[in-house]
Order: sequence, then C-alpha cells, then structure tokens
Amino acid sequence: MAWKLRQSDRVEQIWCAPGNGGISEVAECIGVDPGDIAALVALAERLKPDLTVIGPELPLVRGVADELATRSLPVVGPSRRAAELEGSKVFAKHFMEKHGIPSAATYGTFASAVDAYTALCAVDWPVVVKADGLCGGKGVLVTSSPDQATAFIERLMEKKEFGESGMRLVLEEGLAGREVSYIVLTDGEHIVPLVAAQDHKRAFDGDEGPNTGGMGAFSSNDLLSSELEHTIRKSIVEPTIRGMADEGRPYRGFLYFGLMLTEDGPKVLEFNCRMGDPETQAIILRADFDLAEVLRDAATGKLDQAKLAWKPGASICVVMVSKGYPGEFEKGKVISGLAEAGTIPGVTVFHAGTKREEATYYTSSGRVLGVSATRSSVEEAAMGAYKALEKISFEGAHFRSDIGRGSAKGRAARGE
Repeated sequence: MAWKLRQSDRVEQIWCAPGNGGISEVAECIGVDPGDIAALVALAERLKPDLTVIGPELPLVRGVADELATRSLPVVGPSRRAAELEGSKVFAKHFMEKHGIPSAATYGTFASAVDAYTALCAVDWPVVVKADGLCGGKGVLVTSSPDQATAFIERLMEKKEFGESGMRLVLEEGLAGREVSYIVLTDGEHIVPLVAAQDHKRAFDGDEGPNTGGMGAFSSNDLLSSELEHTIRKSIVEPTIRGMADEGRPYRGFLYFGLMLTEDGPKVLEFNCRMGDPETQAIILRADFDLAEVLRDAATGKLDQAKLAWKPGASICVVMVSKGYPGEFEKGKVISGLAEAGTIPGVTVFHAGTKREEATYYTSSGRVLGVSATRSSVEEAAMGAYKALEKISFEGAHFRSDIGRGSAKGRAARGE
C-alpha cells in the first residue's frame, strides 16, 4: 500500500510504523510497536498526517481508529467494535447467524476444553476448529482426524499457546468448493468492491501442510462471473454492512470476505477488518487509480466508485518464507538477487519481513518477500514471478512452486 500511495501526485510524505526494509525505500519508517496504541496516537498527534491508513488487524482490534477519530485525524480503518468481526470468531459467527449471512453450519462455541472434546464425538468430518481471537493466521485447523482436532484444542485451551485468543473456540462443518477473497472498501454508506483474488494458506504444494498467514495469491477477471459477484454483494456484503450499522457498529474501511463457493452458493469462511496479505499485493498491482485520493474519500464519507479502474489481465504474488515457517524460524539471513529480480518486466518485489542496513537486506520474520508479477494471464504472470524467484536467495528460503499453476482446485474450508 505504501508503494502504491507513493505513486500519487497528491502525496508529499509517507510515514510508516514500523515499516520494513522495502518500505524504507518509499517512506520514512518509525520504530513504533503496532500494538502500542498510545505510542501510535502520540506519533499521529506529532506528525498530524492528512490521512492515516491502518494496515494490520491488531491496532484496529485495540481501537486505534477510534483514538484517531476523536482527535479529528482522518483515518481509513474500522472502529474497535466494528473490527470485532475479525477480532472474535465467536462474535462473527453469532453475527452471521443473526443476520442470515450464509456460512458453515456450527457445532457450537466453547469456553471449556472438556465440552469441546465431547462435541467432537458428534461432528461430521472434516471439521474446522477456530480459535476465537487473533492468532496470526495460525488459529484455525481443518482436519478429518479426531486426534488432530483433540490435540489442537489442547494446544489452544489447555496449553494456552495463543493466550487469551485461544480460550474460546468455534467448531464448524468443513466446506468443499473453491475459495475466493472478496474485499470491499466502504465509508459506512457507499460500498466499492476491489477485484477478486484467491489465496493459498497451506505451507506446501498441493495445499498440504499447516495453515500459514498466506503463501501466495493471484487475481484475474475470470475468478468471479458477474452473476456470482451480484449474488455475493446481495446475500453477503450488503447484509453485513447493513447489519453492522443496525447493531451500532458502523463499518468504515476495508472489509475482507473469505468465501467458499459451494454447490449451495457462496458462504463466508472468515472476515478480516483489513485488506488481506498476500491478496493485497496481487490486487494493488492491478489498480489503475490514485489510491491516496480514493482512501481520502473513504475517510471523509465521499467514496465514489467511478474513481476506481482496474488493469486488464492478471497478477500474482508468491511468498518467500524463512525455513521452519509457520513454526520457529531464524532471522538475520542475507538476501541476495533483489535488484536482478526487479529488472524482469512486470515484476515487483514487495517486502514483508526484511530489515535494511545500508545497501544490504536481511530477513526479519517468517514471511520475507512477496514476489509479484502482472501479465495477460495467470499462467504468464506465474512465469514472470517464478523467473524472478530464481534470482533471489537467502539461507533456508522456501516458497510454493504451484501458485497460479493449477493449485486452486476445490479445497476444504480453512478460516483465518
């Protein structure tokens, strides 16, 4: 998003907290913990930006948008109460049931490990186990194994691996179909859809291995027909925005709908109170409009769909991760080949977990780079991205080799 905002003629200066090695090329990075709301607010009061765009979920769930709004600082991002759509799977489930928004059937919500274990005796497999709170993309298990489900519940509720986030959970039926990420921008009244994308959560080729924060995504016009998109708008998006307003939680900002396209129609797997990662990389590459102007309009209640235009063709993002991700991983590995990769036509390398020291980049997190490309088709975009991936290296680097190469077949529901 910083990369795209930098392209606007209206933007004079960008500050990013905390930022990373790649963002430092287009913005001034300031080392503030994104979970420290007081520090973020103090920074905003000092800088007095014309617009603040909130990227990650944690500060939104903790109420940073509310604090900025009370200080008359324009902000793109939902309030704390609206962000509960992502911050609590239990709330989201009850909300969808109350407002008739199609989603997976629920076996129950539980605050007791014993009750959750007992409920497993009466489910149909596969089953989806969702931790209630934020777990960095690791709080959902889809399984046909009672032993795996039991072990995951134990990790959440007895070993407390995710703290308070895992002290309640939801058990759902597993859904079959094709997944789509559908993201909209809203000022609370007007709703503007972005182009659809499809992400890949599993760590390994063929959608195998544990859930991650995202291993890759692609976007193309043929992901959704106009008829199906109309159904999604009428049966899911508009009832969600209307329902939040009716409950006194007006939603403003980006809202991400993780959908499963089932034989019975589209159903919601999850909400995110932000743009998705790595879907954003693929979507932003296709954006043919001034993002800063559109976001300013969203923050001031003047969102106009006519200002959005999209490049034809397709885009893709393949994520390079550290060895061991999504489990424990090492940091501080030297990254080479970034300049060479960036010379390939249509390729843009986005940084996720990097640190820059003078002209050298180092790994600093599990997901390190989003190697992205645009071409006339998904297949050609994949060729460009994988050609760039051949140029980049760091010790222990891993990436899936099947993003955009037939990896998007029907999959069981995941969630976060």
